[in-house]
Amino acid sequence: MRSDLEKIETLRWRDNKLEMIDQRILPAHFEYLAFDSAATVAEAIRSMVVRGAPAIGCAAAYGFALEARRLEQESPENFARGLEQGFAMLAQSRPTAVNLLWALKKMREIWHSSKTSGNPVIAAKLLAKAHEITAEDIRANRRMGEYGAMLLPDNSTVLTYCNAGALATAGHGTALGVIRSARDQGKKISIIACETRPFLQGARLTAWEMMQEKIPVTLITDNMAGHFMSRGEIHAIMVGADRVAANGDVANKIGTYMLAVLAARHGIPFYVACPLSTIDLATASGGLIPIEERTAEEVTGYRDCQWAATGVAIRNPAFDVTPAGLVTALITEKGVVQAPTEEGIRRLFELLQATQ
Repeated sequence: MRSDLEKIETLRWRDNKLEMIDQRILPAHFEYLAFDSAATVAEAIRSMVVRGAPAIGCAAAYGFALEARRLEQESPENFARGLEQGFAMLAQSRPTAVNLLWALKKMREIWHSSKTSGNPVIAAKLLAKAHEITAEDIRANRRMGEYGAMLLPDNSTVLTYCNAGALATAGHGTALGVIRSARDQGKKISIIACETRPFLQGARLTAWEMMQEKIPVTLITDNMAGHFMSRGEIHAIMVGADRVAANGDVANKIGTYMLAVLAARHGIPFYVACPLSTIDLATASGGLIPIEERTAEEVTGYRDCQWAATGVAIRNPAFDVTPAGLVTALITEKGVVQAPTEEGIRRLFELLQATQ
């Protein structure tokens, strides 16, 4: 079965610019915005035009390539200085999603290995690498979906959180990619989507994606999840990740940790679907992952509606950390790690290196 969303590209290269769906206005409006520099792409990442760790990585790669194209006619010194500044802007746009830095490091490797080639050649090589990173993300998501689909029984109801679908990646999705692949295998799968406050990615994006796919989806508020677990109405939980530490601790959208605790209480498998680019072997444990704190306005109201008392103190961490001990399995493009440990995760990277 061909996905309707395969016709919709979260980000795409058109007329020498990067175009991305403005996810801030979905589902009420569907619109592409165009970007032509590292600065504009960095602002799009900061302001949530694009979100989801894999999609952010792809966007950052294109942002770096755009900066190289913009500076093609500059002197080698100005070209190098501008690329360094572009790299810094993009790297600082969102601190938690490790895919962003992963992709930028790949781009920097291409730049440094081609420094004697001249600006136009370097710019062309960087654009080709951005295309490659994007294409590989889709391939990885499809492989991940195949592995994850085997874990889901037929006629099951899966709870998901935030949006880890096509909109959060270059295509197909991570957590929702598993759902799509299970559907494509002929399994009957239905979804319960939490709203995901305060930015409502579940309500606005996941529900929309599943409706486009004609996969049965029911929307609930975040504080209803425990109720439905206690009634036996949820058979598995499937989420994505923004960064996974070397020991298997998972940073994902704020509220994920609560779901993992509830899943353990009710004996429900808690699965995390993520590409290897989301796993940060340089970060030993979840306590070392930087947690982005976003603006108070996201909590006090939504768009033009304010519901909180003016002047009230606000905390708005965008992510929390789920300990590895609460994760039933990590699903990656190189296989599944049950009860993830540092040793099990390292074996996946050894397999990756062996196949490169």
